[in-house]
Order: sequence, then structure tokens, then C-alpha cells
Amino acid sequence: MAETAARLSMATKLAYGFGSVAFGIKDSGFNYFFLFFYSTVMGVEASLVSLALLFALMFDAISDPLIGYFSDNTHSRWGRRHPFMYAAAVPVAVSYYFVWNPPASLQGDELFLFLVVIAIFVRTLITLYEIPSSALVAEMTDDYDERTSVLSYRYFFGWCGGTLIAAYSTMYLLVPTESISNGMFNQQGYSQMGLIAGGMIFIAIMVSSLGTHSYIPQLRPPPPKSRMSVRKIYSEIWETLANKSFGALFLAALFGAIATGLAAGLNYYIQTFYWGFDNQQISMLSLSVVLSAVLGFVISKPVSKTLGKKKGCIVVGVLAFTILPIPITLRLFELMPVNGDPLLFPIMMAITIIDVALIITYQTLMASMLADLVEQSELRTSRRSEGVFFAAITFTRKMVQGLGVVAAGTALTVMNFPRGVLPEDVPAESIFALGLMYAPALFCLWMIMIACISMYDLDREKHDENLRALGRS
Repeated sequence: MAETAARLSMATKLAYGFGSVAFGIKDSGFNYFFLFFYSTVMGVEASLVSLALLFALMFDAISDPLIGYFSDNTHSRWGRRHPFMYAAAVPVAVSYYFVWNPPASLQGDELFLFLVVIAIFVRTLITLYEIPSSALVAEMTDDYDERTSVLSYRYFFGWCGGTLIAAYSTMYLLVPTESISNGMFNQQGYSQMGLIAGGMIFIAIMVSSLGTHSYIPQLRPPPPKSRMSVRKIYSEIWETLANKSFGALFLAALFGAIATGLAAGLNYYIQTFYWGFDNQQISMLSLSVVLSAVLGFVISKPVSKTLGKKKGCIVVGVLAFTILPIPITLRLFELMPVNGDPLLFPIMMAITIIDVALIITYQTLMASMLADLVEQSELRTSRRSEGVFFAAITFTRKMVQGLGVVAAGTALTVMNFPRGVLPEDVPAESIFALGLMYAPALFCLWMIMIACISMYDLDREKHDENLRALGRS
């Protein structure tokens, strides 16, 4: 059996982490631009955009665990994970380009079927890479704190990749023209963003796949070949995931995905309509997330060592998820500076940097908690099921675009928020209604998420016991 390292080299961590740029770019596009682009720029009813993503989410519920299962059970000279990673590189990059270059022959709600198809394509293809790639962390090291360290690289690059593409797009691509006064309505800019982002996705996948290729002989071997059937596959998936601590993480991720997706889906509505920021200010807010990623990278491992993953998740989560709704609530009571006040932007910049750093730390700890379930499950089932577990977290991360954007699109439709209207033409009552819905909804969803985390029951001591029982300590 392959030996698992306690500590990994810097080169391995960098290569492994850099691959998440692909998922980060896809996430950034779907979370922050997708709803705005199709509903406000292309004129598709917001509820139809949400419905398209809901259909894609239903497809994910079937495809994600299957990809995870096959990733765990693949026999090849390139191991269990790398064949999938290499296979995804070109198709996902090309598909992502077409997200932002829809058929010119379709207008408005006519784009609905295209939205369904392209969303399923991109989300399935990115999963073909992301699940096997994510699962590598549980194979490369058994160490409780080293897993958090490795994942901190992954979340650092993921957030930075998505952030830098979003910032570059709003600063240099989504710019005003002679006929378009607000750059967020510049359709040609979105087209250029798709080309650049697709290229970066391809580069990230190939760099990470090639950079970890030499590590293949040290990874866990697949189980012996056996005859597969649909019933056998799903019974093994169910047996793997029937775990109290996994249930706690999954429920937390479910409510967190709805909240995060709601916040992301409405982000440009909040920045553009609620706070009245221009493209340059929105770009600076996006770039500030790089500082957040650095802070999250620095503090994740110390929090894991000092508080443990579960307690650290709860403490950091409570702090992170109470900060964001506060300025929205204060504005409702006219306790924030008015739009255009020179104090407003610096205040929101500081809040964004701190809040996102805490969110990144929370996500890193939660992913590391999931990795620790692999050994617990192996003791119970006699199978290594990294792929199945990380399929679950990839699915919940994609629920950010699914359930979250469904919630965002539905909220905009219920509020009858104007479509294709410049910020100065939106009625004040519509903007007030946006804030009145946004802040309490986020706070309630995030607090339910924290309550779910409290049901997780695997700590450092239990993890060490599992390793000893497996003869790896």
C-alpha cells in the first residue's frame, strides 16, 4: 500500500492549490455575473435564469456522486484521479467561453433552453476536474493540521483566481462606451471575459494536473476490480455517506450555499443599486478580496491548531456571518453614510476585507473537517471514498449557483425589481425592499448553518484514534 506523507513540499502544495483557480473563476462568473448578465443585460426573466440553474442542480445531484464514485474506483496507469483531471481541461474551458457568448439569434426568454444546456455542461465538466482534484488532499496526507494547511492553499488560489478575473473584467472589459453609459451593461465586455476566463481555466487545470502527476505512485491504490451495477454503486455511496458528522456538514453546506448564493447573486445589485458604487469602486472591492485571501491563508492553520476545526468553524463563522448584514441593516435605519459620501466606500472596503477573510477561513476548516471523515468511513466500510466525500462538498459548493441564485432570482421577481434599468432610474422603494429582504434572510440562513456545524463530532483525538486503528499512526 502507498505511504501517505505527514508533510508535503511547498511545490506540491502550490501545484495542488493552483488548480482551484479553475473552480474559482467558474464560481465567480456564475455567482456574481450570471444572473445580472442574463436577466439585466440579455433581458431573460430572472425567475427563468434561476429555473435553468435549478435544472442544472437536479442533474448535479445525479452526476456528482457518480463522478466521485468512479474517481474512487478507477484503475489506470495514471492512478484514480488524474485521468479525469486531464480529460476535463479542454471541454470545460470551451464550454465556459460559450456561457458569455450566447447565440446571437436568441433574445430575452428565448435563451432559456440554451441556459439549461450550457449550465449543465459547465457544471458537470468542472466537476469532472474538481472532485478528483479535491480528493487528493485526503490521500496526500493523514495529518490533522497538514490537511488544513494544504487546503488553505487551495482556497487562497480559488478566491484569488475568481477575484482577479472579476476585478479585471469590471475595470478593463465591462467599461462604458459611447452608447452604453454603465459598463455593467456592455455585452461585448462579457464576451471578452469568457475568452480570457476560459483560457485561464485550461491553464490552471493543466498546471495542477502536471504539477501533481509525479505524486501518483504515492497515492492510495484503487480497490480490487469488481462487477458494477447501478444498485451496487448507489448502495456503496449511501453506505459511505450515512454518517452523522457528514450529515452535519452537508446540512450546514446546504443552508450556507443558499445564503452565499443569495448574497453572490445579488452582489452587483447591492453594489450598483443599493450603495451606488461605480465600476471602479466595485473593481476595488473585488481586488480587496485578494487581501482577504492572504489573511484567510495566514490564519486558517493557527485557528485549526488552537481551537480545533469544529470550534474554530463555529467561532469564525459567527463572526463572519454577522458582519455582512450589519451595514445593510444600518442603512435601512438611515444610520449609514448616504450614497456618494466619501466615508461610505472606505467603510464598506474594510468590512469586505475582514468579512471575506473570515469566510475563507471558515470554508478551509470545513473542507478539512470533511477530509477527516475519510478514515472514519474506511474503518466502517473498508473502502477509501475520498471522491464520494468530496463529490458531496463540490455539490454543495455548486448549490451556491443553484439554490442561492434561485432564491435571488425569485426575490427579484417577487419584488418586481426593474429589468434593464440604470441605477438612477430605479424607484427608491425598490431599493429599500431589496435591503429589507437581503439582510434578515442572510442572517437567519447563516445562523442555521452554524447550528448544523455543532452536530459534527470528529475532533483531533478521534482522528488520531482512527489512524491508529488503521495502523497509520
